[in-house]
Amino acid sequence: MSRPATPPLLKDLNERTVLETIRTAAPISRAEISRRAGISKPTVSVALRSLLDVGLVRSTEPDGDGPRYGAIFFEPVAEAAGVLGLDLGARFLRGGVCDLSGEVHARHDVELAGADPAGVFAAAAELKDRLIAESGLPAERVRSAVVGVPGVVSAGTGRISLAENAHGLDGLEVGAELERELEMGVTVENDVNLAALGERWRGVARDRDDFAFLSIGTGLGAGLVLRGELHRGHHGAAGEVDYAFGVGLERDIDPCAAALAAFVREQAANGGHATSLSEPFPVPDVFAAARAGDELARAAVSEEARRIALHIAPIAAVADIGLVVIGGGIGANGDLLLEPVRAELASRLPYPPRVEVSALGDAAVLSGALSVGLADALESVFVNRRW
Repeated sequence: MSRPATPPLLKDLNERTVLETIRTAAPISRAEISRRAGISKPTVSVALRSLLDVGLVRSTEPDGDGPRYGAIFFEPVAEAAGVLGLDLGARFLRGGVCDLSGEVHARHDVELAGADPAGVFAAAAELKDRLIAESGLPAERVRSAVVGVPGVVSAGTGRISLAENAHGLDGLEVGAELERELEMGVTVENDVNLAALGERWRGVARDRDDFAFLSIGTGLGAGLVLRGELHRGHHGAAGEVDYAFGVGLERDIDPCAAALAAFVREQAANGGHATSLSEPFPVPDVFAAARAGDELARAAVSEEARRIALHIAPIAAVADIGLVVIGGGIGANGDLLLEPVRAELASRLPYPPRVEVSALGDAAVLSGALSVGLADALESVFVNRRW
């Protein structure tokens, strides 16, 4: 019996629908695919035959010991493609490889202290090779990478700007450089934007359509998700909140590490608070001392919470988001910061957003890179159908 004639666009749509249904509910039978997808059984059979032929799905055993009634069950082939994600931070290069199910097969961090651009690119290439080798996935199936970088990324050229302290990368077309070094396609994205997407994929913002991610550490930045999509802005500079108060509306509001240390230093010199802290007032020591009850450290944490809230307030007031996730080296101290930040926002806004600490910690950017790469890889394997 010949296959029914199907226009190419409809055939493509049917196959995508069947594949997504299998990815969502595997192991799943032909009849159940038809029921869930709203497609006739003969049409499902045609789509399945095509997906099986190119290795995107395979037959498998059903869950449990229930009756099968002769049905064949299907699951997606997770290893049909791999995804490489990299987080190029100020101190560390973090990398991971996952398959099409999102399972991470290899994960490593490399210290980048003092590295220049050439050293960063070489480290990325070495880490790529190591991760692919350890992942167990065929190298030819890991065809592209998503890389998180500090600073604003030009959509047209991949040029980095506003990243003066990031290994000399400011002004470079990092995407093109990495493509040459890694010998694969590379997508470059702002690191805090990726952290937001990571939280939406596997963190406290899972499946939230409107929220912001605020990263506070050595630097400051925000990622904004609206209607389920990352909002980059006209120049790709959405979320550069450290410029929001450049007109001097309120003084002393910088929540970054250097500014927090400067506040502690100033207060220590004034002698108004008892303290065990000493130069150079490292931020981790300040939070540790606050937990131990140190008077100056607790005053510093209170001031830090105020400054963080002052950066959340304009985002929440304009976008009316329901959730803000805070992360970064400072933002991770939720046990000390969450309640005072929430209280400050409640005193300033009629509709304050819920504030939570990142569930992913220093893996947020990498998780976001893998989530973006996963979506791209699924599209690529479906369109190309060769590996």
